[in-house]
Amino acid sequence: MAYRRFFCNLDLPSRTIENRNSTIEHRPWWQTGVIYQIYPRSFFDANGDGIGDLDGIRRKLDYCSGTLGVDALWLSPFYPSPQKDFGYDVADYTAVHSDYGTLADFDRLLSEAHERGLKIILDFVPNHTSEEHDWFTESRSSKDSDKRDWYIWKDPVEGPDGQPGPPNNWLSNFGGSAWEWDETTEQYYLHLYLPGQPDLNWRNPEVQEAMFEQARFWLERGADGFRIDVAHAIMKDPAFRDNPPNPSGEGFHKHRGAYDEQLHLYEEGHPDTHRVYRAFRRLLDGYSTDSDRIALGEMHIYDRGEWASYYGQPRADGTRDEMHLPINFALLKADWTAAGVREIVDSLEAILPRGAWPNYVLGNHDEPRLRTRLGGKDQARQAAVLLLTLRGTPMLYYGDELGLEEVEIPPEEQLDPWGQNVPGLGRDGCRTPMPWTSESDTAGFSEASPDQLWRPVGEANRRRSVEAQIDDETSVLALYRRLLGLRRETPALHAGSYRPLDRGVPEGCFAYLRTGPDRDRVVAAINFTDEALTVPLPAEGALLLSSRLDRRDETTGERLHLRPHEAAVVRIA
Repeated sequence: MAYRRFFCNLDLPSRTIENRNSTIEHRPWWQTGVIYQIYPRSFFDANGDGIGDLDGIRRKLDYCSGTLGVDALWLSPFYPSPQKDFGYDVADYTAVHSDYGTLADFDRLLSEAHERGLKIILDFVPNHTSEEHDWFTESRSSKDSDKRDWYIWKDPVEGPDGQPGPPNNWLSNFGGSAWEWDETTEQYYLHLYLPGQPDLNWRNPEVQEAMFEQARFWLERGADGFRIDVAHAIMKDPAFRDNPPNPSGEGFHKHRGAYDEQLHLYEEGHPDTHRVYRAFRRLLDGYSTDSDRIALGEMHIYDRGEWASYYGQPRADGTRDEMHLPINFALLKADWTAAGVREIVDSLEAILPRGAWPNYVLGNHDEPRLRTRLGGKDQARQAAVLLLTLRGTPMLYYGDELGLEEVEIPPEEQLDPWGQNVPGLGRDGCRTPMPWTSESDTAGFSEASPDQLWRPVGEANRRRSVEAQIDDETSVLALYRRLLGLRRETPALHAGSYRPLDRGVPEGCFAYLRTGPDRDRVVAAINFTDEALTVPLPAEGALLLSSRLDRRDETTGERLHLRPHEAAVVRIA
């Protein structure tokens, strides 16, 4: 689609707070802060069974808040589950799986996080439950069950071959039909993911109220918000029409065969979805002080206008009425070039509605590790500078701050259902244990033996442990710590405007100006080429940081010299 090229000025309600250096605009924490995703199974194992747990996360809170310096932790699911999709098949929304601990462990984690000023965001999975959830057990027991209509059941229809078959051509993300035949009640039920993940029927008001009640359970315990899994898929086309063919054969996740041969118009992204999230926003607002309980929406949507619509409609106070942050995955699929990355950033800035706040992601539990995906250590350092200097909320994935690589796990050893069902798409390699030390065979992740770990650490990643990098002033961890500190203390970076620089900027370099509420000005510049480049600056500058951390106390004048694949941040007069 074509984008109008303009830059939105935020029109958010604000008050001023006194700062030792200036008076700056006050913003909610989720606009100035940085969110850090933790995969609980792989962060730290406190009880020695080879699986990370909630108490392990609690023991590493000082690392998160102090050593690293992030503002919020997003925890991937830790609910009771048969683990067919590692927690995204929820059997009970209001409890803790025994692998991860107990509700008391969660309460203690939350309390100690809040003592350190850390927010806790939970993963909320509204599209489907596990087949072992009590609701589905009751729903499939009989066509006359009180919960039959809590899920999506359909009679077979006659197919092109004259034989009875699924109600339409919808496909599962994990391969095959999205419809599973139930012998007991002789109907199909819908599952956009595994057969063990039946889709809830959000057109039933009882389902909406029941799911909102699950959210209230955690809000009343003190959780600071939710990352909402496949948020755009909860409402389906009520006519259950067939999806049309996809002429390009390309999808957000490439190489998924038949799945990418359809345009997925009717099983996700229905306009009625917006009314659910307007209601969910009202629920969150009822628990909020100064808009501090938030909703992050997972939405793999190509159309930027449709994606932006999930911010919702404007309200009288200048905010929007749906998602605080529909998660922006565009950089995950960007060409790692100056032009490719800039196009993503400028398109986002152009499409954002008034009152909306941007966000960026470069790694998560569904994608190959950042360093592996981008091609090496220099590119991983560039990515850190980019992510932490753009306008908007950055979301970091645990271990990216160490420069971890994808761990090679043979297909026959994959536990992830994508790895088992779709060649080349296994996600085990990006979910491996966090290396805390380099000395032990388990990298300090667990006291279990290496063969008891739920996934291997990987030898290269063991050498990149926190311990190995913490005292190295040029390490990847040092770069993230410097960037996070710089972002926190610099209004131009955590609250400033964005403008790309063009005049004299060489091809192969992406440079942009961040201007703070106090008129502080910072330029970030990234050289994506194998050659040294010189970038003209709007005024004389002083180097704040190089991605290699080997340049200090430099005055740049009005020209910034960048080495191949180097990124730099400069404060200008």
